[in-house]
Amino acid sequence: MPQENEIQDSYYIESPEQATVLLNPLRGEIIAQLLEPGSAAEVARTLGETAQRINYHLKALEKAGLVTRVGTRQVRNLVEVLYRSIAKTFVLAESLSMKPETLQKLKDQSSLAHLVTTSERIRRDAMLLMEQSDVGEVIPSATLQLQVQLCTEQQRHAFIEEYTAMAQQLVQRYAGVRGDVQDTYQVLLTVYPKPKE
Repeated sequence: MPQENEIQDSYYIESPEQATVLLNPLRGEIIAQLLEPGSAAEVARTLGETAQRINYHLKALEKAGLVTRVGTRQVRNLVEVLYRSIAKTFVLAESLSMKPETLQKLKDQSSLAHLVTTSERIRRDAMLLMEQSDVGEVIPSATLQLQVQLCTEQQRHAFIEEYTAMAQQLVQRYAGVRGDVQDTYQVLLTVYPKPKE
């Protein structure tokens, strides 16, 4: 059970009120910036928005219970309130009593917000590894970029289920292998439509 102010790995959104709050894509971006405590001013600088606008959306997220206040800090003559997301990822529960088209829109936006969070995490981790490594040191990593034509919704669902299952099997196969070095490697997978140019 998470302790007070401890961030959860996943949070299931079961109330229409919380789901509706996430309809605004900017709020998904704000939550993605608050995996670590941050102020409205910090988030505003990162997203290229005004602090006033970010503060407005933070109030809505806090009221819905999706972000929480975790402290304050003195910055010159001001006291900044620090917020943090209550979870790393948000999952829309199937039990939500909303119109199917509204629910689908929420799921699409939630997936895109998670994609933004994932890409930011990859960028941050890569920069940290570059800073922490010695000159000339090899940091083992791999990337793979592919494209696939998926014409129907059934094909898309089948593809995602199959590739997720394959990745899980591969990770489980190597998770049981113990060597001398206890390094943990991140495995992040994404599937999304190619944006129109």
